[in-house]
Amino acid sequence: MDSIIETQRQAHEEIERYEIALYSLLSRSQLTHEVRLQTEHKAAQVLSRISSRVASLKAHYDDEDARKAEIDALTAPAQPGDLSEFYARLVKIQDHYNKYPDVAAGAFELELAALLEEGNQDGIDEEFEAEDSVSLMFSGEEAYGKYVDLYANHTAYNNLKNITKRLPYLQYLDVLLATQNGTLHNELPEQTRTSKEYEAYIRNLHDYLLSLFKRTQPLVDIDSKHQEDEAEFLKKWEAGELDADWEVQSCKRVPSGEAEGIWCAACQKGYSKQTVYDAHLTSKKHVKAIVKQAASSDPPQNPNGVHAFPNDANLWRSRLRNAALFTHLVASLLVMLTPTINESKSNVERRFSLTAREREQELLEQSKPTVAPTNNGDGAGEEEEEEERIYNPLKLPLGWDGKPIPYWLYKLHGLGVEYRCEICSDHVYMGRKNFDRHFQESRHAFGMRALGLPNTKHFHEITRIEDALSLAEKLKREGRHEIFEQETMEELEDDEGNVYNKKTYEDLKKQGLI
Repeated sequence: MDSIIETQRQAHEEIERYEIALYSLLSRSQLTHEVRLQTEHKAAQVLSRISSRVASLKAHYDDEDARKAEIDALTAPAQPGDLSEFYARLVKIQDHYNKYPDVAAGAFELELAALLEEGNQDGIDEEFEAEDSVSLMFSGEEAYGKYVDLYANHTAYNNLKNITKRLPYLQYLDVLLATQNGTLHNELPEQTRTSKEYEAYIRNLHDYLLSLFKRTQPLVDIDSKHQEDEAEFLKKWEAGELDADWEVQSCKRVPSGEAEGIWCAACQKGYSKQTVYDAHLTSKKHVKAIVKQAASSDPPQNPNGVHAFPNDANLWRSRLRNAALFTHLVASLLVMLTPTINESKSNVERRFSLTAREREQELLEQSKPTVAPTNNGDGAGEEEEEEERIYNPLKLPLGWDGKPIPYWLYKLHGLGVEYRCEICSDHVYMGRKNFDRHFQESRHAFGMRALGLPNTKHFHEITRIEDALSLAEKLKREGRHEIFEQETMEELEDDEGNVYNKKTYEDLKKQGLI
């Protein structure tokens, strides 16, 4: 169909339908992070389609000649009562719908239905449900956009040349979080920040953070903000209003030792030192280059051997400007991603405190699909919640079935008696059995390691830090250094995640307790 008026009418209709679909998407209840992110990505797709339709519609309105010719053909026939133009257009419309039956079948409605679908369609088995396209955008470490995955950038940072200290991952996140007023990586020396390795590192960091922001917040127009930041940087660069370190570095022409050197005309390569130049003369690559140059008719360039590198200054300034530009853009992105990086840091610290078994259990729970609670609107959901509430006025511990244990069992095990352990950060254990068992658990073992003491049977029943330190001094005076050395050398962990020293582990294993 080549009617410009019909094309404009169809574009207006599709824009209105897309706006209604966008309202339907954004008005849904977003109970979980996954649902919110899926809704935002679908809304971004709808906005993209609206933008393309608006651009096409504007182009049609700007083409005034085509619109005028179309209107004249419809309103000014050659002769009164001449319907030849009408029937010609009718034949074109019929041929068009015969050739493209999908248009008549409602292809646009199917596209809208695909955007607005909330779950499995009727007749589709859940076992063959297609994977969530949004989840494929994120790695396992990113956890559906909740955290950042900066391990590759952390490795690249530690591999930079001339850095004073290699940082662990948590301290690297702290360095990124310390970004203020557009400054970043001021802890690095000048020689490192002007190297091409730093330029590659900061460029990759910028690309990842920009990609993560677009994936986690698809409705935010980050490109416009990015262009404004880049224009602001270029303006400051030209005016010399940058950070003091970049300003000092930009005033330098070229790094020392790179302005002049020894040029090899055969290899077309410059060398900064005479010893390096002399060493390469006997290499196979240089010999082949000499033979190739002798066979060619081109005269040798710069036969004197001394060559000033005219482009090095420009290349170095370009590399420095790129490094400064991406550093400025990364600093701006880090400010917007500060909550995500803080969540990532807390998640890493939490995972460090988990045992291997707890990590496996967490991965299994994350792999299970989350079911959003439904609300029928008639109060049925609230009634079910009230029925599930357990009557427990005495606040008794829950048993294996999720119900409170009998009161006589509660009294028999002495679960109402509190035992406080100062070594475990004043943690309270209810009941004698739990108190005796906690001396071989990871919490108490960690507290003993923090005090620099072995978690041996000598310190059993010791709950105060002062008493533990006094007992340790007494054992040292009695000449038990060998016990300390042997029992603090190696620690073992059982299937339940409890940590023991080697001697205690072997004793418990002989007794059949583990």
